[in-house]
Amino acid sequence: MRETLRIPASETADEERSETLSRRGVLTGLGAAMLFGAAGCSRTIEMPDLGLDDITTGSIRPVRPSISVDKNITTPDVMYASLTDGAFAVPAVPYLKIKPEFRRQIVVDPTGEAPGTIVIRLEERKLYLVQEGGDAIRYGVGIGKDGFRWSGRANVQYGREWPTWTPPPEMIQRKPELVKWKGGQPGGLENPLGARALYLYQNGRDTGYRIHGSPEWWSIGGAVSSGCVRLINQDIIDLYNRVSKKNPVLVA
Repeated sequence: MRETLRIPASETADEERSETLSRRGVLTGLGAAMLFGAAGCSRTIEMPDLGLDDITTGSIRPVRPSISVDKNITTPDVMYASLTDGAFAVPAVPYLKIKPEFRRQIVVDPTGEAPGTIVIRLEERKLYLVQEGGDAIRYGVGIGKDGFRWSGRANVQYGREWPTWTPPPEMIQRKPELVKWKGGQPGGLENPLGARALYLYQNGRDTGYRIHGSPEWWSIGGAVSSGCVRLINQDIIDLYNRVSKKNPVLVA
């Protein structure tokens, strides 16, 4: 004979009340989240730690992990690790001694320039390579000292890997010890142009200014050069690999 299992009415009521309370809790939580969003409140959302530099984009667009834009921009210890480049072993950069704002990272483009444009903001000590989709890769730079700066529009005429550096005559006059390099200093780890150089032309003429690397990573963020824009060697290698002949340049 089949038995019928009877559940006491009190237990059934308790379960129904518990389920009702659970549903109410979920709806209340969703409602609170919607109210926070509607009110435009500033909230911090816990995201998985990807080891990326913090990126501030304001309230216009949501923050996106850099790795979704470019997988080669990851953690600073990877970006600034030692590397072998041709015949040279580029030493690691102690990135913790560099202000985070001067480390390579992807940001929302603040320039409004066309993709592919290199924008150098002298006062910020930053270089932006404008990307498709409204982003830019930002690099910290060292700029010219007072009286040596140049501004305007130009283009990248060509680039060189481990370029030869030839001090101009006026520099040799200021620093006679450089006369030994009158015929050019071969490329290498001690060369002032670093691992790469991009040569800037304006209306078909050489401006004499370069975007180049530097072994002096501690100078990034300062006004230290004779007018050229310098980057950490790891950063100029990265930038060099992203540009091609005729990239427009704006120095402002």
